[in-house]
Amino acid sequence: MTRNYTPIPLFDSLEHLDDASHDHQFSLIQLRLPDELSVKDVLADYKQTCQFLYAYRGSVETVKSYRREIERLLQWAWFVQLKTLKHLRRNDLETFLEFCQDPPKNWIGVKHVQRFTSKNGLRVANPEWRPFIAAISKKSHREGNEANAKSYTLSQNALQAIFAILSSYFNYLEKEDYTFGNPISQIRQKSKFLRKHHGKKTIRRLSELQWAYIIETAEHMANENPVHERTLFIMNALFGMYLRISELAASARWQPEMGHFFKDMDGNWWFKTVGKGNKERDISVSNAMLEALKRYRTYLGLSTLPSPGETTPLITKILGKGSVEGARHIRKIVQHCFDQTIERLIKDGFSEDADMLMVATVHWLRHTGISEDVKIRPREHVRDDAGHSSSAITDQYIDIELRARHASAKKKLIKF
Repeated sequence: MTRNYTPIPLFDSLEHLDDASHDHQFSLIQLRLPDELSVKDVLADYKQTCQFLYAYRGSVETVKSYRREIERLLQWAWFVQLKTLKHLRRNDLETFLEFCQDPPKNWIGVKHVQRFTSKNGLRVANPEWRPFIAAISKKSHREGNEANAKSYTLSQNALQAIFAILSSYFNYLEKEDYTFGNPISQIRQKSKFLRKHHGKKTIRRLSELQWAYIIETAEHMANENPVHERTLFIMNALFGMYLRISELAASARWQPEMGHFFKDMDGNWWFKTVGKGNKERDISVSNAMLEALKRYRTYLGLSTLPSPGETTPLITKILGKGSVEGARHIRKIVQHCFDQTIERLIKDGFSEDADMLMVATVHWLRHTGISEDVKIRPREHVRDDAGHSSSAITDQYIDIELRARHASAKKKLIKF
């Protein structure tokens, strides 16, 4: 490893992945390259990767995920192994995976920061950026604790993401005749890194009590301050239509509008969205969800129901015009509602439920909505509304067998 090397970001955001930005950003990398590496070969790696990332420009979140994993790999390959992509083999990738599980402390940050900032018309690398982030739970943060490099761990989900993303990356490089073979797919003992789970996957979701408190909290907030009518609608939409956060926020790929609510020939209301894999689907809108929409539109000063083709943004900015863009803003809105709910739960004596809610994410609302509906609706209907690719995925939300299994175990004896 290059002595005392502290990583700098390699790839900027999508809007700065043009040729002019390439030249400037690569000049920053070139200054740090070890003498053992060919600048020409590293530049070829860099340009191939920029092209790969740009191919996913239709989905900002996908670009971010792919950039994160590839950036780590290239940092390690160039500055630790002193190799370019063409020279990486299966044993190198196994070493890289072990490296990701225990990176040097100066490769680990304690907060998410922008990779680059603008200065005098140029994009400048942020010195606080690091490839790995040590995170702590929301509960621990609320208790006043701070993250540090020693608390860094790599979860099983993160490892699975590395395998999936880098496999896609090397497949692309191979098809472009840039590399030969996929070293990730050649790893035979994946179980050395990835644990196999026997039985159903655990679905992270809210309890009935937690959801009841959350939606009641959102209603209280809206009644006390009309600006939170938006919060209330967001909570209803995420739960009632199982929306992913990316399906609610505006992006280059999808701009949710009021006109995406529409009525069919039978008088039934639907909501059109575009989800994972750029797949369009229509979601059936319940009477309760329709009432939530009417309330939100009344607050916005619109007619109670949208007209065909209405282009009013679905989630509007409070200040200024247009749609709320990106997942981060909506995530903050939901988290604020969660925080208010946690305080109410603690005040009412439900400390255990409050503790569990401290680790909840926005996606739990989707999981909870699906889990509740699959109890009372045909699974095929829930599958299609949720945008699941198969009924097997929807089946993971059915708890009947798990409940029966646990009930039969409750009376097992240890002492006879």
